[in-house]
Amino acid sequence: MLQACKLIIVRRKREMKKPPNPKPTSFEAWLDEIATAYRDAYGTLPFGELVGQPMTEADLFHLSPAVCLKFRGIKESKSNLKRATDAALSSYAATREIVGDMLDVPQMAFAFCYVASHLGMDLVDEEEASQILDYVEHNLKHLVEMTETK
Repeated sequence: MLQACKLIIVRRKREMKKPPNPKPTSFEAWLDEIATAYRDAYGTLPFGELVGQPMTEADLFHLSPAVCLKFRGIKESKSNLKRATDAALSSYAATREIVGDMLDVPQMAFAFCYVASHLGMDLVDEEEASQILDYVEHNLKHLVEMTETK
């Protein structure tokens, strides 16, 4: 049990990696990138039906880890995808009850998991992730407008 705790501490203290594609440098740039990433994921919706897995906008947050890797230029290996996905979905599950209906907005759920994927890949730290998500929350109406597809 103690070894597991040490691994978590060591993992948290690792230096953040520098991805091939740099992360946004301002909150506004994060919001723009999240909108672009959301539209990228949205473009895959028709393909779900083709493979027998119909998807809706409410399901797009599941794609955020893969889109995170794509946008950062990180190889989509099984281990990278697992790290990003574990961080996104475990954070989503742990936070969903706390924030109530905030994550019912597809764009917010996607943004949350997209940023959590960056955290899981050690591309942002917890403080930066929290600040980005606060900015997204305060600008959610604008994000929704930026991602309107109809």
